[in-house]
Amino acid sequence: MNVVVIGAQWGDEGKGKIVDYLANEAQIIVRFAGGANAGHTIVIGKEQYALHLIPSGILYPDKMVVLGAGMVIDPTALFGELAMLNERGIDTTGRVFISDRAHIVLPRYIQIDKERDAARKKPIGTTGRGIGITYSMKSDRDGIRIADLSWKEKMGELDKSDSDYLAPYIDRLQAMSIDLSTYLFHHKNAHILFEGAQGTLLDLDLGTYPYVSSGMSCAAGAAVGGCIGPRALDKVLGVFKAYSTRVGNGPFPSEFDADSEDALCQFVRETGREYGVTTGRPRRCGYLDLTALRYACLTNSIDSLVMTHLDIYDTLDEVKACIAYRINDTVVEHFPASVEALNEAQPVLRTFKGWKKNLSKTRTCEEFPAEAMEYIEFIERFCETPIDIVSVGYDRKATIIRRSPWTRR
Repeated sequence: MNVVVIGAQWGDEGKGKIVDYLANEAQIIVRFAGGANAGHTIVIGKEQYALHLIPSGILYPDKMVVLGAGMVIDPTALFGELAMLNERGIDTTGRVFISDRAHIVLPRYIQIDKERDAARKKPIGTTGRGIGITYSMKSDRDGIRIADLSWKEKMGELDKSDSDYLAPYIDRLQAMSIDLSTYLFHHKNAHILFEGAQGTLLDLDLGTYPYVSSGMSCAAGAAVGGCIGPRALDKVLGVFKAYSTRVGNGPFPSEFDADSEDALCQFVRETGREYGVTTGRPRRCGYLDLTALRYACLTNSIDSLVMTHLDIYDTLDEVKACIAYRINDTVVEHFPASVEALNEAQPVLRTFKGWKKNLSKTRTCEEFPAEAMEYIEFIERFCETPIDIVSVGYDRKATIIRRSPWTRR
């Protein structure tokens, strides 16, 4: 069975934790997009791991993980991350593979990335990791893939600085290289998780363009970046937080007002540890945007939702969610493509009574107060999509499965 896990917001929804949890029942985990700009945090007891390139299932000793064709690989970051895992007792030997179609991030791309964003009249706010430049080189057909490392003519076209940089990595990268489509065909009876990066609203085509990432962070990207046909994908899970966050510039209709709601923003940011895993930047925070979440469900054929960070709201007297936008005195119930419209949008809010109970120790939804269940059930009705998993903390154990994703509907 093939299950896709994507972000249903602007990234940072907790995908890493969810993939790590679900990987217990999978044999192979394939990361299908993005690069070292991603930051997936996993907490196991007192141990915390921050992963950027390696798929989240790597912490299980018997799982195979693959960096897919849709990814862009920074060799320095990759081998640094592998070294970190091995130093912490995670044996990765023979368990990490790379699609031979994945592209390589070169050091000069990183410098170009920083300079290009700084030169924009309105910077996008990239992570400066060279991700967008690598995808641009890929689209221009000037990139270099893992498969090209053995192509003498192609390698001969590289600048000396690029060749010198790659030289120490070539043998190690080639040793990890696989034909992903053939590999997955040979494991077609296995449980396979496809792990996304960033989120739907940062997808190059579906997101708030141009304030987006450069890869395919939507569910369709799992087919392309995972080298598998779309009809072979059995289920799509969309991960979202009980509120919304965004890193970098771009429209954010449900963002907390900087003046009247600054205290609420600080509370959510500090309680939810809303700082970038990759950059350390504070995340912008806001109400859960149900209009955007419904859009994510529609554009990704999301079968079920995964709600995280519900426990962050435990102490509040009331909880609010955005159910529409007011744009130029008109109530808009869909998610506009226009950045100008989204910048003008004011959230239409619905208020829910707070549950005033610590949810972090609960392990079933039956233990939830009625107010917490009202919030959950309203989201399900609004998005017409069930919430099958609820996370109430960072640890693996703080995960409530209402319906297993490894069952067919």
